[in-house]
Amino acid sequence: MSRSFSVPPASPTAATAHFAARLSFETDVSDVHADLEANAVLRVVDSRDEAAWRQGHLPGATHLPTAEIAARAAEFIPPGTPVVTYCWGPGCNGATKAALAFARLGYPVKEMIGGYEYWVREGLPVRTGSGLTRRPADDLTVPVTGSCGC
Repeated sequence: MSRSFSVPPASPTAATAHFAARLSFETDVSDVHADLEANAVLRVVDSRDEAAWRQGHLPGATHLPTAEIAARAAEFIPPGTPVVTYCWGPGCNGATKAALAFARLGYPVKEMIGGYEYWVREGLPVRTGSGLTRRPADDLTVPVTGSCGC
């Protein structure tokens, strides 16, 4: 038997429910970038602190640290507006905490997996105090063609 299937896989019905549920909670850097480029109706929220925000953030993002979401979300984002949260990266659960705070307030919300780290690693634009900048794409995160086609 293969190592990958040493524990039997879920039934197709259970797998469908599981993967559909994951996609209802998460989005990725590429899809957020495409939405921002298309001016889709959504708000991207950077949940990091002020120092991290100044280091660089997604163009067009709203800065709202997680601890302030409950008290200040309505100042920045009209109720009912779809929200995508992000924090540093896959090793940080700040975007998850931020998404939970927005969900508790009744906003439709998703977490951007990969966070700021993967946004930068994919060579996407970042706003800093000096203006818009990009780093070269990391070939471990983006194929040479610029898209994995998923």
